Amino acid sequence: MIVLASPSHPGRVLKDSYLDPLNMSAGALATRIEMSSALLVHLVKGEVAMTADTAVRLGRFFATSAEYWMNLQRDYDLHHARRRVDVARIVPLKRE
Repeated sequence: MIVLASPSHPGRVLKDSYLDPLNMSAGALATRIEMSSALLVHLVKGEVAMTADTAVRLGRFFATSAEYWMNLQRDYDLHHARRRVDVARIVPLKRE
């Protein structure tokens, strides 16, 4: 498995890889996938996380999978959690 040094927020991927090449605004996409324009704008700005609901809608519209979008969020979240959590202080469970 390839691990990126710093995974992009799924909203950044949406903007850079999908919206910009289509010259489409987040608001226009929101209308097309029948969701809140404000929510999609916040996602594109990286202010909110990808939800399963949004992932399903994006997967259908862009002919990808919902899992693709959720995996972007998972990778982003894990990367940042690993930077925040001091795992050295956690003593692993010893099995006998």
